[in-house]
Amino acid sequence: MRKKPATVRIARWSATHPWSAIGLWVVFVALCLFLGGAAGTNKISDEESGVGESGRAGRITASGHFTEKPEENVLITAANGGKLDVATARKAATELTGRMKALPEVESVGTAFPSPDGKALLVPVTMKGDTENADTRVQPLLDASAATEKAHEGLRIDQVGTGSTAKGLGETLGEDFEKAELISLPLTLLILLVVFGAIIAAGVPVLLAMSCVGAAIGLSTLASHVLPETSAVSNVILLMGMAVGVDYSLFYLKREREERQKGASHLDAIEIAAETSGHTVVVSGTTVIVSMAGLYLAQEATFASLATGSIIVVAVAVLASLTVLPALLAKLGRWVDRPKVPLLWRLTMRSGDSRVWPVLLRPALVRPALTLVVSVGALLVLALPALDMKLKQPGSDDLSRDIPAVQAMDRLTAAFPSKGTVHQVAVRAPAERAGEVETALKTLLGRTKGQELFAHDQTPTIRVSADKSVHTVAVGTPHSPKSDGARESLELLRTWVPEALAPVQGAEGAVGGKVAQGVDFTGHLEDRMPWVVGFILLLTFATMVIIFRSVAVALSAILLNLLSAAASFGVLVAVFQHTWAEGLLDFHSSGAVVSWLPLFLFVVLFGLSMDYHVFVVSRIREAALDGANVRDAVRDGITRSAGVVTSAAIVMVAVFAIFGTLSMVEFKQLGVGLAAAILMDAVVIRIFVLPALMTALGRWNWWPGKLDSARRGQHAADSDETRRLRLQPVPAGATAPYGHGPAFGQGQGQERTYAQEQTYSREQTYAPRQSYSPQDPYAPQDPYGPQQGWTQPGQQGHDGRPGPYQR
Repeated sequence: MRKKPATVRIARWSATHPWSAIGLWVVFVALCLFLGGAAGTNKISDEESGVGESGRAGRITASGHFTEKPEENVLITAANGGKLDVATARKAATELTGRMKALPEVESVGTAFPSPDGKALLVPVTMKGDTENADTRVQPLLDASAATEKAHEGLRIDQVGTGSTAKGLGETLGEDFEKAELISLPLTLLILLVVFGAIIAAGVPVLLAMSCVGAAIGLSTLASHVLPETSAVSNVILLMGMAVGVDYSLFYLKREREERQKGASHLDAIEIAAETSGHTVVVSGTTVIVSMAGLYLAQEATFASLATGSIIVVAVAVLASLTVLPALLAKLGRWVDRPKVPLLWRLTMRSGDSRVWPVLLRPALVRPALTLVVSVGALLVLALPALDMKLKQPGSDDLSRDIPAVQAMDRLTAAFPSKGTVHQVAVRAPAERAGEVETALKTLLGRTKGQELFAHDQTPTIRVSADKSVHTVAVGTPHSPKSDGARESLELLRTWVPEALAPVQGAEGAVGGKVAQGVDFTGHLEDRMPWVVGFILLLTFATMVIIFRSVAVALSAILLNLLSAAASFGVLVAVFQHTWAEGLLDFHSSGAVVSWLPLFLFVVLFGLSMDYHVFVVSRIREAALDGANVRDAVRDGITRSAGVVTSAAIVMVAVFAIFGTLSMVEFKQLGVGLAAAILMDAVVIRIFVLPALMTALGRWNWWPGKLDSARRGQHAADSDETRRLRLQPVPAGATAPYGHGPAFGQGQGQERTYAQEQTYSREQTYAPRQSYSPQDPYAPQDPYGPQQGWTQPGQQGHDGRPGPYQR
């Protein structure tokens, strides 16, 4: 007997030692959370995350070791937005200054000064401590501003700054994610309840996915001390973890239930599920990990962080599916199908083949060429808008204008443009050249005067490091970060800075800031994207060739995934580069797609889509190895996998769509892009494109190899061995271990007792039936029954079919 795969051996140990496996998993998750919390998170710094000239500007500034103090700007305007009563405003400013100076969190309060148009008064405040946790210490200052506003009717007092803005946005976004979590968990449970018809079966995948997310967050925190972490990692882990964690459990559970329906014991069903779905989970997880690893080639800290978090959560989800899931199923036993939801239970346990899927697949199987042309054409039409894709970094202008903190920022930048979009000029030179550098920077600032591209409400201040080797100055522009004016001002500064520093020997200058970071980041991605995409395509191709031993299957998998990704990009551009969906999705269009999204979206989609592709093509190949011709194998493979693939896709689309309701535009775009891609992949690709392509290719599907008789014979021999172990003759009145003997035997617990001796003889393997006898009522539902010449005794089996088969 051939050695069982590792997935089966692991599953068998877990199933026979359930408490040990469950205990080890609980300890593993708890240990990950404890160690992650103890180690803390190492966040990406500005000098680590920047690329291009803006990254160089960040590193120059960091080398100056400037003491960064959290700053707050208190803006006093008329409550009705009209003309400001200057006397009342100055009285309020004096009272506010007194309140602020009395606070222990405040280091200093500057003198109030008016805006150029006289409609606002600004009071600068500097807080004590560092900028990292200013949001946790800013509340007393906000209370002081609120009390002053309450004491002066007719005035509006806004506070914008390091701590207050972070606190305001953090609270809004925190509420968003809490709402997303509150919606996603019940929604996922509801979908799984419809899939399984039993409460415990629906809860197991969600519980397992949540434990995977918790363990992955702890591990990613530890990993951040090797590769610094971006703030979005935990959100990506939640997104990916819930999607793949539920999907992998779903694959396993559905196959285990299917085998139990055929009469296998829980242990046998778990082993079969481990050998089939468990193998698919390993392959799918490996494919996702390979795809995510391509992000490292982007050579950018944020992408490296996102790749690390995604790889960790996928690896943990695969580990959970192979180890603790079999233990849970073994320990729960038949309780996994309790409590039953009556109507849903009957729907999920219906016997016989689906009537819907053969109808849906009929166009692809009967007219494959026409179906392929029409479906591919439709996807290409959806992809057309992607040709006009514009990229930009997200900024404050992408946030919802309903957020109070954003409204306050808008009023501040309208009154004082230099507080809005700012370019950071950084210069490093020998300390003895400090005087020359300062003169050069003053000359540079002089050139900005009178230029409409730059702000003139305040005179920029030149900062000098303690060792006099680094100088920085902030140059404001009245234009929003997404505007052409902001980019033009950046280009002008990057031309003037080298000219100004030319006389200073040994000087190194660069221009950074939010606008510069966006421009440089987009250009960097355009340069690196071919390397990342090429890496993913090459490794995915190699993986598929190894799995299926077919170049044709590997090529078709890549082409189909490229097609669905292109269509999703088209949807993304159509929705977010235009304004027609602003009211529907509650966002403010910037006329562009977030620059990091296309590459990340491509990588994630390629990995997740391969989950379905591997699962479906594996079932098609399984049917082909059992002797079916290509058309029948495609129909059988897709029909048999349709339930689990559709269920998994619905879960993914639901989870991703919830992210489309968040306030931050990058998460809206990520959620909508992923949901659209998975939906198209599960519907258009799986129902029309894939079956039409495989039917049209025929025997070329397995090129350069072929499913010859030797390979089919081996597969049939494996099936014979399985049947021999399960379907041994049992004398009348005897008992056999549960899961062995005839599938239709009677009995409870771990044994079955048989009323009469059952015998089985088999002279040839199952093959596609060429014709059906009028006496065989099961022919339309079972294209892979016994060959002609088999007779069927009248006794009914577990699935309602006459059995056993004899010749």
